[in-house]
Amino acid sequence: MLCGKIGAGKSTLAARLTKDTGALYLSEDDWLSSLFADQMTNAADYARCAAKLRQVMGPHVSSLLNAGQSVVLDFPANTFENRKWMQTILTRTSADHQLHVLHTPDEICLARLHARNAAGKHPFAATEAQFHQFSKHYAPPTQDEGFTLVHHDRLS
Repeated sequence: MLCGKIGAGKSTLAARLTKDTGALYLSEDDWLSSLFADQMTNAADYARCAAKLRQVMGPHVSSLLNAGQSVVLDFPANTFENRKWMQTILTRTSADHQLHVLHTPDEICLARLHARNAAGKHPFAATEAQFHQFSKHYAPPTQDEGFTLVHHDRLS
């Protein structure tokens, strides 16, 4: 699982973890883009569509973990509510887990966001205003939430 602001490097780390471990990669961005791209124009649309996706993916991820399949869950663990959903996945399994927390400064996140948008290869081209809007809701996890935290100060 991954926690970090837009442009922090979550998907880059997820790709590395997938390659290093042979885990199955599940990306919220890929699924939302495929299923709901035409329905998402603002943060409220994202919240609605992401909630629908989580309803389906939660039990699916639990089933994969119970079958012994390692999973890199590239869904943002950026809010307490999202992490609560992730906890429900874990409580249905006996799987070990790690929550990777990326501590990337905003100026680096924004530079990456601009570069990502210019490249045109990401399913969503968030604006700087959207970065700030979503960042207002960002709340890093605390030890008392019960996750095994792995902190990353800076990824290249």
